[in-house]
Amino acid sequence: MKAPRDVPNALLESLKSLGLTKYEALVYIGLLRTAGATATEVHEISGVPRASVYPVLDRLVQKELVCVSHTTPKRFDAVPPDQGVENLMRRIESDAESARTALDALYREKGPESRGDQELIWTIYGEENIRARLADMFRSAERSVEVLATWDLLRRGMLPLLDPVPDSVPVDIVAERWEGEQPSRFRLHILPLAALQETRFLTDNKLLPYERSGVFLVDDARALLWMEGIDGQPSALYSESAGLVHFVRRHITTVTEWARATVQ
Repeated sequence: MKAPRDVPNALLESLKSLGLTKYEALVYIGLLRTAGATATEVHEISGVPRASVYPVLDRLVQKELVCVSHTTPKRFDAVPPDQGVENLMRRIESDAESARTALDALYREKGPESRGDQELIWTIYGEENIRARLADMFRSAERSVEVLATWDLLRRGMLPLLDPVPDSVPVDIVAERWEGEQPSRFRLHILPLAALQETRFLTDNKLLPYERSGVFLVDDARALLWMEGIDGQPSALYSESAGLVHFVRRHITTVTEWARATVQ
């Protein structure tokens, strides 16, 4: 069945992206053009096969896009576009939230011992994706959270991600400075990390360039390395592997000890 020639394909695709089928979109558009119509008239103005009209109308009523009269024969009318699109968006948001809740429950059922990927190292691209992984790490912390990062990286919306960490879990943050009030929630270690850039320390010890990275370690079991290129686009390495966790542990310990030695 071909859509009526005067119904733009772009409009049909937009309505399909909002959760309508092609038939539903054609019927809704047809009803917007007339002041109420019987099922037979809906068939004529929309081009939808006669046998499909009633099922389509029933679904549109359920989606709050069509009103039906209590007359004989029944007549159908379209909800105005502003309200109709709002109704569709509300359904999408509700469905998305239900899906998110169900998927999150399934994800959390998958314990580390069942993943079988502990030795894998994952590359994560995009700041929002990296933040989402960090938020998940912090939320599941049970013993410790350790952060070694620049103040510039921390103040870019990083600190709120630590809010879900249980009060019983110590949070150690190592940075080169802290602006504003220092929260008692964290154990802050302000050290001259910027001096690393002026020495051969990083090269000799094969550690990360401090000015373009941040490292995060949770429970000595999950590690994330945040790195930014010269273009400012971030990427990260995440793993539960013993190898990467050991590297991050060594990095935090070595850099911290070196920085403390420089101020003595």
